[in-house]
Amino acid sequence: MTRTQLAGGMYLTCLPAKKFKTSLLSAQFVVPLRWETASANALISAILRRGTVTCPDMGALSARLDKLYGARIDVTVRKKGESQCVGFVASLIDDSFAPGGERLLEPTATLLGELICSPVTRDGLFLEDYFENEKTNLIDAIRSILNDKRSYADSRLLQEMCTGEPYGIPRLGNEQITAALHPQLLFEGYRHLIASSRLEIFYSGSAEHARVEAALRSALAELPRAAVEPPPELTPHVLPEEPRFLTERLDVSQGKLGMGFSCGSEDTAALLVGNTLFGGSSNSKLFLNVREKLSLCYYASSLYHRQKGLITVSSGIEFEHYQQACDEIRAQLAAVQEGRLEDWELEAAKSTLLNAYSSMGDSQGKLENFYLGQAATGRNESPEELAAQVREVTLERILQAMSTVKLDTVYFLQGKEAEE
Repeated sequence: MTRTQLAGGMYLTCLPAKKFKTSLLSAQFVVPLRWETASANALISAILRRGTVTCPDMGALSARLDKLYGARIDVTVRKKGESQCVGFVASLIDDSFAPGGERLLEPTATLLGELICSPVTRDGLFLEDYFENEKTNLIDAIRSILNDKRSYADSRLLQEMCTGEPYGIPRLGNEQITAALHPQLLFEGYRHLIASSRLEIFYSGSAEHARVEAALRSALAELPRAAVEPPPELTPHVLPEEPRFLTERLDVSQGKLGMGFSCGSEDTAALLVGNTLFGGSSNSKLFLNVREKLSLCYYASSLYHRQKGLITVSSGIEFEHYQQACDEIRAQLAAVQEGRLEDWELEAAKSTLLNAYSSMGDSQGKLENFYLGQAATGRNESPEELAAQVREVTLERILQAMSTVKLDTVYFLQGKEAEE
């Protein structure tokens, strides 16, 4: 992996890979996650994908991609720490497999640059029908989260747990702010985004670094660069004096119980393993005991948010099992904190994490997503370095780190009939 600066606030990360028949090229603007701009940034990237000056509609763009042997360019909107990452990911046949030795990297990079720098406009604004169509699509996407009650409950837990902190903001923003957007405001937001936001570019394929760098310098030569906004520093999470308990009622047949815990340790590797023991794998305490042995949950798992120092539990339960499930989840955490573990559990937890890191190199998408997260949060460990840290973790470090994990917020999504 090599990382170089191409221009002010513009960085290229090359992930050499000759075993894939495809290449991946990604361009991501990394911006602070804020309520007032999250929806606009998500909408901008979708509108940019609708057309360029030379390819003013989807038909022309599709024809251009067909000439590149079916290359794809997809819109991405992701949340990494307290940053929002918006842009495009292109997938194309690797040059080493292209018919007749044709070079596909350069024309794909050129098209990517056009999508960013040369959108189709009228009277200095985005086309009105593109704006209205994509605005409707974004509102539909935000509303659709409510249809997936598990994802909805997980999102609501973070919003309540991190009230007043950027980490609680959903990656797409919200419906009310989206509905209030208008063309003039959005185009001003676009110009600010491409001029003052950090741009992280990733390439995975067989091309030499110098060639990739030259292709991207040419493709993005017209990108304006003003005073680039630095990546945000994480807002410290403050543990409340007493845990907060919140209940929301919707028309659901299955309860969704979310529990948020704050971690007081900075030993990331120990917390990674500790969380895997707690609920991060199919060999975890939550899965084997709360779900399998006691049948209190339809599903139960935990996630360690290492950028923020939080652990969240996601579970589906019968409404009447709320208190019992709460108590048992906390009991399983206590078991990890007190070291009540079988010998095989620690090895299984480490093995789960090591397998995840070792398999990352088998997917260009996973590698790009991993290194984007590292760049957006100011980290520089490779998967191999993280794996080495996991191998070195001792039980003593795990117990010490997990002893700092405290209950912060409990969120329960309950059926409306419970009010009766």
